[in-house]
Amino acid sequence: MTGKRIHIDPTWAFRDEAGNTLDPQLFRLLAAIHLHKKLTAAAESACISYRHAWNMLNKWADFFGAPLVKLEKGRGATLTPLGEKLLWAEQRVMARFQPQMANLASELNVEIQKVLVNLTPLLRIQASHGYAVALLPDVCAGLQLDLQYSSPLEALTALNRDACDIAGFHMPAGVVIPSLIERYQQLLKPRSHKIIRFISRQQGLMIKKDNPLNIHSIHDLKHKDIRFINRQEDSGTRALLDQLITNEGISAENIQGYNNREFTHSAVAAYIAAGMADVGFGVEQAAHQFGLGFIPICSEDYVFVCHQKSLQKAAVSQFIEIIKSDLFNNKVQNLAGYKSELSGKIEDLSVFMPR
Repeated sequence: MTGKRIHIDPTWAFRDEAGNTLDPQLFRLLAAIHLHKKLTAAAESACISYRHAWNMLNKWADFFGAPLVKLEKGRGATLTPLGEKLLWAEQRVMARFQPQMANLASELNVEIQKVLVNLTPLLRIQASHGYAVALLPDVCAGLQLDLQYSSPLEALTALNRDACDIAGFHMPAGVVIPSLIERYQQLLKPRSHKIIRFISRQQGLMIKKDNPLNIHSIHDLKHKDIRFINRQEDSGTRALLDQLITNEGISAENIQGYNNREFTHSAVAAYIAAGMADVGFGVEQAAHQFGLGFIPICSEDYVFVCHQKSLQKAAVSQFIEIIKSDLFNNKVQNLAGYKSELSGKIEDLSVFMPR
């Protein structure tokens, strides 16, 4: 079953009293219109005819009683406010629930592989959700990959109880987070663990494209007219944000929306793109994906860790070669704010995280 994997995508729909529901194909068409700005190009991208696209837009405009797209001769096609809200709602649902769906799909794939004649090695990875990590199922075609998304601390705990072969966690460069380092050090073992370099990424403030509130730094988060969207408490990004506001002498109580949280970088970006917040903290690729502005704050190293003896396992050795490959590195280059020059390099734990 190499190359054949279960994929589970969350879905949602409007339903009226007559039982009519939105066609999921509508969201693909709206996304294509938002990208291409032309109905002809959007229809081709969505793999439907121009006539079908036109009829679909008219059908659902009647359903809602308002147009979803504005068509102007010589100016192409643009989404109306309703069309934009529908698209952002779809993207927010996907951003919020994809990690959980990916975890379940990975479990099901592994169970199916058990009953098939398949000699490819199994590699169990636990890591926090991220754009580069999400590339792994596609590039690890020669492995049975059991990729489970969890917080960095959960991943390291799983490694120590042999629930995974490799755990992923991340550390900011130039920003010391004493509480996080202490918790990492309780779970990491310098004599038996080895670091596998993965990627570096840019963390910063995601803002509306035209920056109407004139946001420029972490210090601006305390302004009363700025609405913030946060990450969940156990994420590494939340730990970094908390340290940054502490360094600025800002109280969390003075940040409007500090207690509102999302569970992925893309979910934070979707929240802002939908107009529900003015600013969030996360990686540059999320801002790029949702057409937001981005203010870089610091870079961050995302690494994997495994037991030294695991480096001799066929699955781990093959994985290291994969993340060293041109295939993987070319994919990383397409992610805004991501770099992979050191990907696959093995280091002692003491080099990466001196005590």
